[in-house]
Amino acid sequence: MIKISSLPKNDGFYMPSEYSQHDGTILIFPERKGSWPHNAVPAVKTFTEIINAISEDEKVFLIVSDNTEEKAKEIFSENENIIITKIPQDDAWARDTAPTFVTDGKNVRGINWRFNAWGGDFDGLYKDYDKDDKLAVSFMDFIDCDYYDASPFVLEGGSIHSDGEGTIMTTESCLLSAGRNPDLSKEEISETLCKYLGGEKVLWLPRGIYNDETNEHVDNVCAFVGPAEVVLAWTDDETDPQYPLSKACYDYLSSETDAKGRKITIHKLPIPKTPVCVSKEDMEGYVFEEGEDVRDVGERLAASYVNFYFSNNSVILPQFSGENEESDKLAVSIMEKVCKGRKIVPIKARNIIVGGGNIHCITQQIPKGVLK
Repeated sequence: MIKISSLPKNDGFYMPSEYSQHDGTILIFPERKGSWPHNAVPAVKTFTEIINAISEDEKVFLIVSDNTEEKAKEIFSENENIIITKIPQDDAWARDTAPTFVTDGKNVRGINWRFNAWGGDFDGLYKDYDKDDKLAVSFMDFIDCDYYDASPFVLEGGSIHSDGEGTIMTTESCLLSAGRNPDLSKEEISETLCKYLGGEKVLWLPRGIYNDETNEHVDNVCAFVGPAEVVLAWTDDETDPQYPLSKACYDYLSSETDAKGRKITIHKLPIPKTPVCVSKEDMEGYVFEEGEDVRDVGERLAASYVNFYFSNNSVILPQFSGENEESDKLAVSIMEKVCKGRKIVPIKARNIIVGGGNIHCITQQIPKGVLK
């Protein structure tokens, strides 16, 4: 593993699209009591379903701690496609703490960003995040992958999407927030993204999902599903607080082109019709640490079907059940039409959304060419 401290702007490496082929996927076994109620038992059940589904298509690298190693080995002992490795970590959001990977078509390198728990001292979600900040480098050491050190630039993987053809997508609400890189201008942030991700143009969506505590990550509101083609979280209900946020994104994308000058096809993917909220039972199961963001009964969670994950042959799609069964079915139907040739794998994901994120937030793809 070689640390590359500086890089030329055009060294040929770029971030491939998520729908490109992977060598594998990174996940972290859940245990943090302020994220996963009831000692993470419900979360482990859902994580297990997701891990097993992804492992049908590709390798899964499952990061564990001293506390979770034995349980993980017990659950996945007979699955040869799951590789368990022990790396210290503070929580299970692999999208945001594991490396971002780039490729030149032959070789793959990682990127180590600075992680500050979604806002640091300004509006971060927990006080102690040193282990999460170190996780990316530890993982690249484990798989012997060369990497760029982008620190001290603050970025989480959920705040960016790439089409693999020069277009990077993010949200102004997140990457221009005061808790990320307040000393940098929008133009300087765009330049940094293009430099490390091999981009030629950054699409700056104005907003994300209502009440998303990550300052509205792009991966919850909009995702590339093909060249110049996206799905966008949507609601037709003009009284819903999500409506003006989605409308602003729709209007922006409708007036923009991608890096190759192509107009962008927008597929509207409705959010759950009934808001998903923190219940009294959920609250009884959380144990919050000092300095950690807390929840309240009735708090609206940032539920969105856009927070899905592409494995090599499938789309792992969140479902919210209960009063949202019709919304769930509609999301499956839309994704079947949009992602032809891939199997749609619906997963009941409420046990993840209570942690603040969803399926995309707990996964990070490793593109082809990493594994020796």
